[in-house]
Amino acid sequence: MVPLSAVASFGPGLSPLSVNHQGGFVASTISFNLAPGHSLSEAQQAIDEATLDIGMPSTIKGSFAGTAASSAQSIGQLPLLVLAALVAIYIVLGVLYESYIHPLTILSTLPSAGVGAVLALKLFNTEFTVIAFIGVILLIGIVKKNAIMMIDFALQAERGGLSSMEAIRTACLLRFRPILMTTFAAMLGALPLAYGTGEGSELRHPLGISIVGGLLVSQVLTLYTTPVIYLYLDRFSLWLRGKWRKLYLGLPEDMIGGTA
Repeated sequence: MVPLSAVASFGPGLSPLSVNHQGGFVASTISFNLAPGHSLSEAQQAIDEATLDIGMPSTIKGSFAGTAASSAQSIGQLPLLVLAALVAIYIVLGVLYESYIHPLTILSTLPSAGVGAVLALKLFNTEFTVIAFIGVILLIGIVKKNAIMMIDFALQAERGGLSSMEAIRTACLLRFRPILMTTFAAMLGALPLAYGTGEGSELRHPLGISIVGGLLVSQVLTLYTTPVIYLYLDRFSLWLRGKWRKLYLGLPEDMIGGTA
């Protein structure tokens, strides 16, 4: 028989009542609370920086769990959600206008809305949370109506015999007031969310700020950028149509120029 003292030492001391394991490894859970005025993303960044500063050995692995893990997973899925929304909008607009080009003109208004939302959040020192991202999703549906109102009228005017330049110019003049009315109606409706008080108001502030900021910037930019993009994409569409007729239909150059 081998005595226990030959392979181990023993004595009075403190030890955990149970040892938790996760994936075959010994695991320990460390909980934390958020300081007032700080978000969960800031806490996660501070923990990651502290892990690097203390030089944690490679044999020790750490990961977030619970609410922190759910938040990180949700943030990681945001780009996929935006891409899915854009693809769905492109398909619907393509079917509506029977075109591959004009949906791109409408979608070109969305970057200005996103930039405006981010700038507004930066200006008011507000984190880009999931609630703010919901505001960006709402902006996708609100902002593109500016381009839809102009392009829909311009396409009808082109079918009536006007050139693309005359059609988009007429659309801008006639649709200017409806665009302003709908934009300011949406903006004024979001203002109570941006500066409202009361219980749970801090949860709604990023939503209102992102909507108001996105509408302000997009309203100023899309009135100028949409006609320009419409004209360039219209010329690009005519060029592609000419190439198609030349390469696959075998039409001569004079017929391409006359029919395009």
